[in-house]
Amino acid sequence: MENTTMKNHTFALLLASAALACTAGAQAQMIYRIVGADGKVTFSDKPPVSAEQGKVAGTGVGASGAAANAALPFELRQIVAKYPVTLYTAPKCAPCDSGRALLSGRGVPFSERTVVTPEDSDYLQRLVGDNTLPYVSIGGQRIKGFSDGEWTQYLDAAGYPKTSLLPATYKNAAPTPLVNVQKPVAPKAEPKPQAPAETTPAPGPNPSNPAGITF
Repeated sequence: MENTTMKNHTFALLLASAALACTAGAQAQMIYRIVGADGKVTFSDKPPVSAEQGKVAGTGVGASGAAANAALPFELRQIVAKYPVTLYTAPKCAPCDSGRALLSGRGVPFSERTVVTPEDSDYLQRLVGDNTLPYVSIGGQRIKGFSDGEWTQYLDAAGYPKTSLLPATYKNAAPTPLVNVQKPVAPKAEPKPQAPAETTPAPGPNPSNPAGITF
């Protein structure tokens, strides 16, 4: 019993120490994918110099998630604010389904990011140094792979209720891509100058019509 209490206390300290870092990360809602002149791809929180370099958006809690959290009970809303949960998944991933079911069954509000495209995989590798899925962040703690016991311990330490307190009408936001590539728009072609229309010269005086009379 004492060991369990100390372990939970340790988890709580880890989560608390990461709270400020997590809050700062949740506010970063825009990540840019910049393609250099040499074709090298980099990610930055600063916008690209030109729109032609392309843009990637898709980290942090979006406006729809913030609106949904406003409808939560006060106690749960406080926990979500300190230790937001983000789940990273891939299609046809059984462990991802198990992780999603655990969070949903326990009534844990979470944002889901899908890893489908090469851009998604590249950003996940840069973010966590691995492409193992599912991947879940609980506050500042990051857990690779699904483990019912480990996920439960971290959720307990963060203070999430063991049974759902979610309103009956609550729905998590729909999953969104980890990155959302906005392809550069091709510049519009300059319109070609039109040649002046040929005009038929007005008839004038000629040997057979010296007065230049027309009808």
